[in-house]
Amino acid sequence: MYTNYTKTMINYKELIKNFTQEDYKNNLVNLHIHTTYSDGKGDFNSLIGQSKDFKAISITDHNTVQGYLENPIAENVIPGVEFDVWCGYVFMHLLAYGIDVKSEALKPFLAKSKRETELDIVRIFSRRDIKKLISAIHDAGGIAVIAHPACCWAFSLNRFFKKLKSLGLDGVEVFYPYSRHRGIIKFHTINSVKQAAIKHNLIMTGGSDLHDLTISKHS
Repeated sequence: MYTNYTKTMINYKELIKNFTQEDYKNNLVNLHIHTTYSDGKGDFNSLIGQSKDFKAISITDHNTVQGYLENPIAENVIPGVEFDVWCGYVFMHLLAYGIDVKSEALKPFLAKSKRETELDIVRIFSRRDIKKLISAIHDAGGIAVIAHPACCWAFSLNRFFKKLKSLGLDGVEVFYPYSRHRGIIKFHTINSVKQAAIKHNLIMTGGSDLHDLTISKHS
């Protein structure tokens, strides 16, 4: 079923907490997908249409929620966005899930141009304040999750997650393929990411970081 985007009473935090490792492993849930609204190749509506057999997906375009504002979404779609932000000396990506995409709190952090959604050389100069960004995500009814943390150049994941949690971090993207360039610039293991998430009692999420034309339940 497709509807125009409206904020619902769904408790997305509890919904995401209840997804299991098997859900991500078997590609029944994919909470990290990009479309042509940022640097992906796939059409927003086409990818949603391909997801009918999934428990849940989230389209998380870089620094923009424009796709949600301009298109109808299916009931299994969790509204999302992926922000570029610095935490001290660490450049990182912060996923926001379950947000009200019309929230005034988020607007100062959204891209002002298409370049800010697709060009790495532009996005790396992000001046978003991470504490204020996490607060805005919460104000928009969402949860904040660090994306592909094995690629974060932090000396200690435990200390890094502890700091982020003190700023309001809700979760960690644990179930992630680390393909393409992400497989080359890893500084930590997937197991160390998982153990640090467990230690700090953070929600564990996952997704493929899809940038292609098709999303397959069996890919």
